[in-house]
Amino acid sequence: MTEVAVLDQSNDFGRELRRLRLAVPLSLEQLGKLVHYSKGQLSKVERGLKRPTPELARLCDVQLAAGGALSDLVPRQVADTPLPDSGYEGEGWLMHMGKDGASSFQPVRRRSVIAAGAASVMSMGAEGLGTYDAVGAGAETVVDASRMLFDQFRRIGQASGPVGVLPPLIAQTHTLEQLAARGGPRTRSSLLVLASRYAEYTGWMAQESGDDRSALWWTDRAVLLARAGNDSGLAAYALVRRALVCLYRGDVRQAIELSERALNSAASSRVRGLAAQHLAQSLASDGQHDACMRSLDRARELLTDDASDPGAPVLGASHVPDVVSMFTGWCLHDLGRPGQAAEVLDREHARIPGHAMRTRARYGVRRALAHAAAGDVDHACRLTREVLPSVLLTHSATIFADLHRLAHTLGRHPRNASVRELSPDLSSALTRGTKTQGGNDHA
Repeated sequence: MTEVAVLDQSNDFGRELRRLRLAVPLSLEQLGKLVHYSKGQLSKVERGLKRPTPELARLCDVQLAAGGALSDLVPRQVADTPLPDSGYEGEGWLMHMGKDGASSFQPVRRRSVIAAGAASVMSMGAEGLGTYDAVGAGAETVVDASRMLFDQFRRIGQASGPVGVLPPLIAQTHTLEQLAARGGPRTRSSLLVLASRYAEYTGWMAQESGDDRSALWWTDRAVLLARAGNDSGLAAYALVRRALVCLYRGDVRQAIELSERALNSAASSRVRGLAAQHLAQSLASDGQHDACMRSLDRARELLTDDASDPGAPVLGASHVPDVVSMFTGWCLHDLGRPGQAAEVLDREHARIPGHAMRTRARYGVRRALAHAAAGDVDHACRLTREVLPSVLLTHSATIFADLHRLAHTLGRHPRNASVRELSPDLSSALTRGTKTQGGNDHA
């Protein structure tokens, strides 16, 4: 879109905002107090001197009862770059662990691995893994122990950055694959399905580290493993994971399309419920209130009907007592109703277990953002200060993306004493987050 086209759209928005404001009628100062923008900021928007944001459009839509007319005049979000190709078909991954404790994994062409030769790496032959055809009890022990280990990895992931769990997750996924290859029919499927859950969680932790491409690679790997274990449901869940990547990259339309495909699939009630949940989140980002609320109702219905094996690893959030209510709070914020959002998020955040630091950090930042957008700036600053230690501990790219939004919202109140006091610590946290993500953060 050209600069001239953007300016024309800004002028259209400004004229419509002025018309609707005067029809109420409200002064610029009165509207500013309702949406928590300054009179000067709104004046620039009305005169076409400042681009309207989707957030401002939705806030004004609600206060002026415009029924989405203003949101329709703001260009839809489109990602700066397309969703990266995972490179799954042509690449493998090489994990490196340094003596200083650092670890990394990076793509390597399969031909390069073959050319390097087996003598260049220390490896364990298949003989070291044993054969499970005749020792079913041993295989069952491996499955049961690996399931319990998976729960522990998720718990560690709640209290550390992705670096704390990615290396062992990768190693355990590989081990389960190799054991499945040598297992008998009774246990092969169980091992493959469990390996797929490890791979899926590895993908999520890769996204949390800020690496979308490796996140998609591991998601593709998870789908392949699940299919080999006669579990076709993970393919639909992979669409949900891709939708989340798109949403954080700013491609709302693609996120909606992927979530709808997963929702309309033949997957389990849980997978489709998670799809409906993320569809609602994407619809909220697109300003579609009624469709968002319907999708949240659908999510609750499907998740209530969930008949998944309680002993199997959980797909999706496992530390939020009422995940649909929590998503409802976040959707209300994106729909221009921050006051209602803050009430819901306050209630639901209090129910998150104390040990789930990553989850508390994620929704703690969103809770602070809702209060800031609702005009309770001092309280938002107090909440932000409380949550910053957990944000820094868990090093999540997606949480840092929300923290950027929070900093932008608080930045509209530069004269507020609480904002000025918080600013150095908030800026330092954002700087550390950008360094941790290696320049690949989602903000």
